[in-house]
Amino acid sequence: MRQAGRYLPQYRKVREKTTFLNLCKTPELAAQVTLQPIDLLKVDAAIIFSDILMVPEAMGLTLTLNEKEGPRLFPTIKDSSGVKRLKIPKPEKAYDFLGKAMGLVRKNLNGSTPLIGFAGSPWTLMAYMVEGRGSRDWCGVKRMIYGEPKKAHQLLSKLADAVTDSLNFQIESGAQALQIFDSWGGILGPKEFEEFSLAYVKRVITGLKRQGAPVIFFAKGSGAQLEKIVKCGAQVISLDWTVDLAWASQKTKGKVALQGNLDPCILYCSPQRIRAAVKDTLNKARNSSGYIFNLGHGILPDTPPEHAKFLVECVKKESEK
Repeated sequence: MRQAGRYLPQYRKVREKTTFLNLCKTPELAAQVTLQPIDLLKVDAAIIFSDILMVPEAMGLTLTLNEKEGPRLFPTIKDSSGVKRLKIPKPEKAYDFLGKAMGLVRKNLNGSTPLIGFAGSPWTLMAYMVEGRGSRDWCGVKRMIYGEPKKAHQLLSKLADAVTDSLNFQIESGAQALQIFDSWGGILGPKEFEEFSLAYVKRVITGLKRQGAPVIFFAKGSGAQLEKIVKCGAQVISLDWTVDLAWASQKTKGKVALQGNLDPCILYCSPQRIRAAVKDTLNKARNSSGYIFNLGHGILPDTPPEHAKFLVECVKKESEK
């Protein structure tokens, strides 16, 4: 959950000398910041440093990204001609930098720590591509699914193919697990979530040549759809902090492992409060068929690094009990 980033002074030192996109696309730099949390926090898995919007960019859109405005994509997809212009990229060319970064990380880790690759879900990528940026209400993309569902499905179909290819390339390049982020699944109603988000996540997972790599699916704000999400084909379902882990364990009935789901804001608090939250989270997850401790969303930029390190230490210590 964004384990490499602005909260780390070591990351900021690297970032001062380059742009975010150049950092993503320079294998040596991407590998360096990927490894920082392993060295500094002693987490149990490395997550390749990249961005979900690499896929829309490779499909033909222009991506700009700065920390004040966030990501922007243009031209936005407004009609069928915009959908037709999108290409399905060849991963070995479009994401060559990502494959090289993964190779460097795997070589450096030398089998000591697994490497996770990731992608955005087709729906989340579509939301950015139609709106052009993050939105409060996402009216543009909702207008499309309600008013022009055929066009929405055409776009989602192309995105599903592109995301599948990207994730398969990551497996070939060294990823030992995959995570699919559906950051905006929670803006949809139950029927729309199943039709425009979950159906295409299932399609992506079905198309993966996993070679034993487990798949983690995270749909922020979609806890009410948990019983449907369990059937998507992922081996692990990641949850945000609005979902009670004990309830999730009962609902999933051992069909999947769970991941999550500490509120990242707890990391602003005292060590005593962090330890109490860790104990509570682990206690609620005790009846899960499998469990990975994680945050319920990305770590925040002004989080004290020593608090993040203390969190990891607490999880490891309390997990032994």
